[in-house]
Amino acid sequence: MNNAQKDTYRALAAAKEICDGRHPMEDRATILITLDHVIATVPIAAMGNDPKKAIAMLNEGVIPSVEERIMLFANKRQPK
Repeated sequence: MNNAQKDTYRALAAAKEICDGRHPMEDRATILITLDHVIATVPIAAMGNDPKKAIAMLNEGVIPSVEERIMLFANKRQPK
């Protein structure tokens, strides 16, 4: 298994943990609150508990990357 496949596996496992048996559509609000916690916690941990560095990493690296992944997903779903 290559690194990209491992990342996909980790992401799916994390999504299952975040949803924690809740219905993704019906329990959207509570799931997104949990996701907010994750989005705040991981950059803080990755940047050595430095909130300024965590915010910079989030704004400059994570958000653009997430937007790109969502657009790739959207493009794959469009009928040809």
